[in-house]
Amino acid sequence: MSTRNARFQQWESLLLNRTKRQRNGEFLVQGVRPITLAVEQGWTVRAWLYPSGRKLSRWAGDLLDGVAAQRVEMDPELLRELGDKVEQAPELIAVVALPAEDLGDVVVASDFLGVVFDRPTSPGNVGTLVRSADAFGAHCVIVSGHAADVYDPKAVRASTGSLFALPVVRAESAAAVLGWVRAQDVAVQVVGTDEHGTVRVDRHDLTGPTLLVVGNETAGMSAAWREACDTVVSIPIGGAASSLNAATAGSVVLYEAARQRG
Repeated sequence: MSTRNARFQQWESLLLNRTKRQRNGEFLVQGVRPITLAVEQGWTVRAWLYPSGRKLSRWAGDLLDGVAAQRVEMDPELLRELGDKVEQAPELIAVVALPAEDLGDVVVASDFLGVVFDRPTSPGNVGTLVRSADAFGAHCVIVSGHAADVYDPKAVRASTGSLFALPVVRAESAAAVLGWVRAQDVAVQVVGTDEHGTVRVDRHDLTGPTLLVVGNETAGMSAAWREACDTVVSIPIGGAASSLNAATAGSVVLYEAARQRG
C-alpha cells in the first residue's frame, strides 16, 4: 500500500473515531508486548501492517508466518501515521477484532476482586488502571457509564498489554453493574474510594469478595455508586498534594487488597 486509499483511511479512522471502531469492530495495536499478549491470549488479528523495504525482526517474522491474517506491506510514512509515531514507523501494527463484552462471562468466586471505573474521561487513566488491576490480581475491570473508550490507542498503550490479559467490560450504567453483582451466588461487598471516605483503606477488610469503585477524575463517584457502596475508603496522603490521580488512587487500593490477601 503506497497511497492513502479507502482502506488506509478506514484504518486511520480507528485512531481517533470511537464510532468507527465500534462500527468496524476492530482497533489498532502496536508495540511488542501488547501485540504479543493479544496473540497469546487468543484475540483475533484481522490484518498485519508492516513497512516496505525494511528487514523485520524474528519476532515480527514469526508473527507474520504463524498467525493467519491479511498481510499489508505499507509505505513507511503511511505506517508511521497509523502508528502515531513522530520519528519512525513501527515495525508491526496489528488490526485486532473487538471482543464480545458480557458481564455474564466474568466469574465471581469467593476470592473475587473486581474494579469499576465510573465515567473516566482519560483513556490513559483507563489503560493505567487496567494495568494495575492485572498486576495486583483483579479478576476484571468494568468501565461504567459515559466514559473514555477502552480501545482508544492511548488506553491500549497505557495498559502495556494488560488489556488482553483480563476481562475489561463496558457497562451502560451503575444499575447494570449492580444488577449483575447482586445476582451472584457470592455476596460481594462494594467498596468506594474517595478522599473523604469514612475509613482508611488499610483499616478495612478487603480479603472477601470485593468490587472496588474508582470515581471520575473530576467529580468522583456518581450518586448512584455512592449510594450503592457498603463502605467508602480513603487513602491518607501528605505533602502539598491535595488529592491523587484517579488511576493512581485505584492502584493504591488494589495494592492494599493484594497485600491483605497475602
